[in-house]
Amino acid sequence: MDGRCKPAFPKEAQKASLSAGFFTSGTFTAKGKPAWFSCQRIYSNACAFLECFLHPYLFIGFKSRRQKMQKTILGAAIAAICGFGTSAAMAQQASTSKVELWGIADAAIRHTNNEGADKGSLTKMIGGGMSQSRWGINVEEDLGGGTKALVHLEHRFNLDTGEKDATAPFFQLSYIGLQGPYGRLTMGRQWNVLFDVVSSTYASFPYSPYMDAYKPELGMAAGARTSNSLKYLLATPDRRWVGALQYSFHEGNQNTSAVENTLAAAAPGLINSQLPPGAPSVTGATTLGQIASAIGPQNLAALMSGVKSTINNADPNSPLGQAVAPSLSPIATSSLKTFGGFLRYSQDGISVGGGYLRTHLPAGTKLDAWTLGGSYRKDKLYVNLGYGANKIKNRETFNQTANSTISDIAKFEARRLVDQTIINGFWQGQTNGGFLAGDSDKRTMYKLGFGYQITPQINAGIHYYHAKQKGSASGNYNGKADFVVALANYAFSKRTDAYFGVDHTKVRGGEDMYLDRTSKARSRTGITAGLRHRF
Repeated sequence: MDGRCKPAFPKEAQKASLSAGFFTSGTFTAKGKPAWFSCQRIYSNACAFLECFLHPYLFIGFKSRRQKMQKTILGAAIAAICGFGTSAAMAQQASTSKVELWGIADAAIRHTNNEGADKGSLTKMIGGGMSQSRWGINVEEDLGGGTKALVHLEHRFNLDTGEKDATAPFFQLSYIGLQGPYGRLTMGRQWNVLFDVVSSTYASFPYSPYMDAYKPELGMAAGARTSNSLKYLLATPDRRWVGALQYSFHEGNQNTSAVENTLAAAAPGLINSQLPPGAPSVTGATTLGQIASAIGPQNLAALMSGVKSTINNADPNSPLGQAVAPSLSPIATSSLKTFGGFLRYSQDGISVGGGYLRTHLPAGTKLDAWTLGGSYRKDKLYVNLGYGANKIKNRETFNQTANSTISDIAKFEARRLVDQTIINGFWQGQTNGGFLAGDSDKRTMYKLGFGYQITPQINAGIHYYHAKQKGSASGNYNGKADFVVALANYAFSKRTDAYFGVDHTKVRGGEDMYLDRTSKARSRTGITAGLRHRF
């Protein structure tokens, strides 16, 4: 039986989404006879699944990623597994379905300075310097009339330990869809439209859209992936124009009550812990007026400021952090309601495009993100530039009075904490060139990069990013950041390459403009060297 089980890797490194086909290929029309639903069809698909995934030890004669896997099957064993009707189903399956197994193995040594509270150096192995290690399965079935069904599954892991990221789902991409003459509709967890347009139109490097160990541009992409999403993608026949629309559902998006109740219960203890030396206990006080009567109005503002800072900046290992984490984590990683789209044009080495995405956060905050940019390719030269902006809107406010209860204030801070945790995940990740967001409400970024193929085996590139952050009421988080990365890549073959990169980040501005809260560093340099294989 030929189940079309072959190793494959998307045509451009890192573009695991099948939407890359609309950007790079003009052969998206499926050909073949209609595959009608039948019992024979069910048995055929079941046998293909068993053959490809449960019995790999029956295969011999694997070839390269661009060739079909040639296999010798132990017929009696497969017949016993698949049951009756196998031979007829095999013939039909061979002409209508295709299963591709592909992956990336990447490991690197990375050295950085200004790490930790002592601002020391850190050298470690990471499970992906240029690309995050992963394996994936692509499935296509010809439905006739130029239409096909498709499935995409992608699992990412840390090659250095063999473990998956504990904060990420098992499949970081997982979707199903239909593709035909009028476009493609997919459903599931997918790249969002911001990532689609940036990675396909003005990616940082020509041989890999970004460096996984250092990718400031992805900090502007609202998480890059979206769960529970619908995406419709359409291209002109010549693929010069490509556009897409995205919508995702807010499943579990509005339930912040668990975090609110946790902080409301912890609030009296937090207030007592922040009292100035010698102040009387305020145990039993339920309103701001009662607290002010106990400690004096002059101490109330400083007290509440300290309480809010403790809530928003709590160490995950502190008692408060441990108390909040069980109820905060599921919400912070839940599905978020989004809608947006992108449009792209490409001809004669010139590509331009832009995209917009609105994300609704659990407590009502909205994050608007948009991007615009382009690139130029000619012979061995690649130039790209782009702009991105994130704007936070509709943050909840609370008008405190003497009659405001401690419980109400704590619940308000809990709702803000939920939304801020999600924003921090977008803006503060160190691999995303992150720096502290605080109470700022807007971040913009410009990027400019050059790449050049020095020899058939050697590629080099340099990229510069400039970010600006503003809207901080206190002014502590207003400031600017500069990022630069230089990268060289040596290709041993079409599938195996080595790379070496140097990156530097520097922030300046308000007193809390730091790369992270632990080190309070304002600059950091990284050196990365690694090896990557694609199959």
